[in-house]
Amino acid sequence: MDSMIRKATYEDIPALMEIFRKAREIMRASGNMNQWNDSYPSEDIVRNDIENGVCMVMSCNESIIGTMAFIPGPDPTYSVIHDGEWPDDGPYFVIHRIAVAEPGHDVARRFLDWGFTQTSCIRIDTHKDNVIMHHILRKYGFSRCGVILLANGDPREAYQKNL
Repeated sequence: MDSMIRKATYEDIPALMEIFRKAREIMRASGNMNQWNDSYPSEDIVRNDIENGVCMVMSCNESIIGTMAFIPGPDPTYSVIHDGEWPDDGPYFVIHRIAVAEPGHDVARRFLDWGFTQTSCIRIDTHKDNVIMHHILRKYGFSRCGVILLANGDPREAYQKNL
């Protein structure tokens, strides 16, 4: 599948909101009932990501098939880690809000491949019930480092990979 990764634009917002809706359906179908409530991520969050130049989209044949926020660290929610530790204190990027329109098209792997052309260290976190993302991260060689707390106090399993 021939695809392209680029920064999102405001014109992409309707397609992004639809991808997030589909991602929530995929999560629920796989038993992940608590991550990403019906209003997350909100259009305001997406607009803010676009404004800050961190919202990336993958398109194929002019259609957006995936998105992620690719943000240079440090991330404040990663400053304290419980039940483990970060392997180092070097510079890193964080991936947040990764979502695909349809599972099984290898979009997450292609986003990770692209991310590692931009940096040698990526951190990412996910809900304990997100079995799909845990599988993807382990398969790609990420190491579970511990648990971080989101700004609202919700725990997330935290991973890191260095090249």
